Amino acid sequence: MEKPRYVDLKAIAGMAMEKYGFEPRFPKPVMQEVDALTNKAPLYEGGKIKDLRSLLWSSIDNIDSMDLDQLEYCERGPGGEIQVMVAVADVDSYVPKECQTDRHAVHNGTSVYTGIVTFPMLPDKLSKNISSLLPEQDRLAVVAGYTVLPDGSVSPGEVHRALVRNKAKLVYEDLGEWLEGTGSIPPLVRDTPGLKDQIQLQAEAARNLREKRMEQGALDLETIEPQPVIEGETVRDLVVLKPNMARRVIEEFMVAANRTMVSCLGKAGIPMIQRVVRVPKYWDEIVLTAASYGEKLPSLPDVKALASFLKNQKAADPVRFPDLSLTIIKLLGPGEYMPLEPGTPPTGHFSMAVSDYTHGTAPNRRYVDVINQRLLKSMLDKMPSPYTLDELEDRAVWLSDREKGSKKVERFMRKAAAAVLLQDRIGTVFEALVTGASEKGTYVRLINPPAEGRVIRGERGMWVGQNVNVRLLKTDPYNGFIDFERAGGKTGK
Repeated sequence: MEKPRYVDLKAIAGMAMEKYGFEPRFPKPVMQEVDALTNKAPLYEGGKIKDLRSLLWSSIDNIDSMDLDQLEYCERGPGGEIQVMVAVADVDSYVPKECQTDRHAVHNGTSVYTGIVTFPMLPDKLSKNISSLLPEQDRLAVVAGYTVLPDGSVSPGEVHRALVRNKAKLVYEDLGEWLEGTGSIPPLVRDTPGLKDQIQLQAEAARNLREKRMEQGALDLETIEPQPVIEGETVRDLVVLKPNMARRVIEEFMVAANRTMVSCLGKAGIPMIQRVVRVPKYWDEIVLTAASYGEKLPSLPDVKALASFLKNQKAADPVRFPDLSLTIIKLLGPGEYMPLEPGTPPTGHFSMAVSDYTHGTAPNRRYVDVINQRLLKSMLDKMPSPYTLDELEDRAVWLSDREKGSKKVERFMRKAAAAVLLQDRIGTVFEALVTGASEKGTYVRLINPPAEGRVIRGERGMWVGQNVNVRLLKTDPYNGFIDFERAGGKTGK
């Protein structure tokens, strides 16, 4: 068999970034500006900045993540409620508005995670060091506090500036397995005094928060976005990240923290950028989709009814549920950023079943979070807003576009990595699931590895959800193409 040709996926990733309007490299003025920064938190100011370094803060993230944006800490209250604090890295202290680094960050708008190479919004010296909430380092933060009541509802608290210190960098997979009873306690949790009880309390709060959101109609959607497993410069496999309890702790805590920020800015009469998913324009098509599964949805948008339909389908057919989820996500429409003027009712986030939501907890990775952080700090410092409503309008439109662009880059690179993984398996027959069948083409997702491609021969008569065998005909990593033909018989070569 002919040896597979070398494919430079890093170069392809750089070209994809440029294709969708990103700058994959930091300009020299940005690097000079960041190089001049010192790795030392500004002096602690009594009263203005609270000293919270003694609390048992911890972070949960991927094993290789160094751009740590959040820390969490909980205390149980006297009435069964749980007091939660989320500390968010104070990026603004190092990246003032309109500096060279800020201008580059707003242009890209977000870090882009391709699975092959990461294109950070901020240089590593910032996002992975000075402004990262790394273990055993004193760091400035903006802290959002709120109370989780026994029924899972949230009572927003206050936002304040603080000096914090991460006592434990925890990992999603290890922590999730322990919390779900399928793995042993992580050594760091076991050996850090008080941390076991702290994490169990965080998990309890997250379960209550999630149950309440599900009760209110939050949509439990699940899509398959396989990530490449890279060894050296070789793609070894594609893996799908599974939701687990550790990930849900972060998800629920960040939703509540972001809602708290919206509440505080609203009370202060300060304009902000909200994160919205509008009431679906294509509800009629969602109704038709549900009808094809034998379920009836109301004629007017009803998030609780949609959530119930999705819950039923996930239980009935978990294998095909990701494809149904993707269909619903497309019909719901994309999330977007919108300015919110003081006194104006928020648009709301249909999928989350919340009316007050923004993005403010990941300023090392998303620019809109930097904007909202600056607005919060202006509120705390009793200073005028650093942004006019017109500026927020312009930023919201631009950053919505940048988010869409980043998803296009990431989706393209998943296809390119899959094409490299499969390039030496031409002629192999795979078991697959039909994920799309229209005039635009017929598409399948392999069961293993979970790669997607187009059926260019024998596709007539296929329908979405059908199990089929397909033979691999061609791969093209540079264009992200994988082509199949329908095949009969057993899988395997």
